[in-house]
Amino acid sequence: MRRWDFVAAYLQGELEDGEVVYCRAPRGYETLGADGRARVCQIVKPVYGMAQAGRRWQRTLFPWLKEWGF
Repeated sequence: MRRWDFVAAYLQGELEDGEVVYCRAPRGYETLGADGRARVCQIVKPVYGMAQAGRRWQRTLFPWLKEWGF
């Protein structure tokens, strides 16, 4: 096998222990807090387009590949 195509692969990674990532809410979902400032979302899994997503997927995939002899 030379190539695999993983659908939504970036969503299968895990953030490292203690890693905290925040982002702005998508357009149309913005809400204001009691202080009048825009709220943010805490990311619990890597998302496509996130700078760390590729690396997190790699850290999930490589141990599995080694275990299966690839």
